Amino acid sequence: MATTISAPAGAGRARVLAGFLFALGAGTLWGTTGPLSTALYSEGAQLTAVGFWRILLATLGFIAYGLLRRDLFRMDGRGLLLVGVVGGALVALFEVAYQYAIYGVGVAGAATLLYTAPVMVAVLARPLLGERLTVLRVVLALVVLVGVALTVSGHVAGEADAAAAAGSRAIGVLGGLLSAAGFAGSTLLARYAVPRYGAVRVLFYEIAGGTAILALLLPLLGRTPVPPGTLPGWLYIAGLGIGAVLGANFFYFAAVRRIDAAPTAVAASIEPVVGALLALVLFQQQLTVGGWLGLFLVVGGVAAGYWREAFSETGP
Repeated sequence: MATTISAPAGAGRARVLAGFLFALGAGTLWGTTGPLSTALYSEGAQLTAVGFWRILLATLGFIAYGLLRRDLFRMDGRGLLLVGVVGGALVALFEVAYQYAIYGVGVAGAATLLYTAPVMVAVLARPLLGERLTVLRVVLALVVLVGVALTVSGHVAGEADAAAAAGSRAIGVLGGLLSAAGFAGSTLLARYAVPRYGAVRVLFYEIAGGTAILALLLPLLGRTPVPPGTLPGWLYIAGLGIGAVLGANFFYFAAVRRIDAAPTAVAASIEPVVGALLALVLFQQQLTVGGWLGLFLVVGGVAAGYWREAFSETGP
């Protein structure tokens, strides 16, 4: 009898542990975006081309996956317009703007600016989706904004960060906010589209749409994407496309199949910490004490918001 009871309990604990490990893996892979992009800059990559090549590679990876799962390619006309065009435009905005953020304010600053996206979602979800805007959400939003300000102002450029130091901080901040807007828009769109089409299909059509939009738009703006001219450059692109896009999202999907979405998001919030630590070790992108405090305020504020949502919806 003891064996009958303990086996499911042990299996349940293993499932929860695996869920958290998958979520931490997703956050860790997402956290490599800034460092890998910075490494690409040293190979002479264009700011506008980095995002294009990584989502192109991710799109090709999804197509290969779709050869095994043919239902990936099934989408009605409304879904193609909403997810492929609107969602693709949001992805294209994110990919270009985030590179300018990394270049202008460093990896940690860009990551913390990106984490204003949950604040935007909390505010916009009320008029667009009818979700409530609670006092707690407002307080946590203010905590996140204070943390972002501390992190961006606490960025100290090292010798290996001379290019970013020469860039415009104002453009970097604007890029970070625009990338957050693109991410927030994708999140709001996903809340509508995922229940109808499935998470993997929505992600594929958004990324494919973003790739097509950038392929058309960048040449018109005189920014035709130039492929990396070195082997390290292609390895960094592979890391961005296969790791930070495909791998991270499939890890995230594996996590939410095992644990609730809110604790998954909490664990994945390790992303900016990983990015900041890698940038410190690899490129000497340092933060002041206030900068590190701001970074942890952002992570703590976002994590607390997700965790509280889980308790309010399902109970302790």
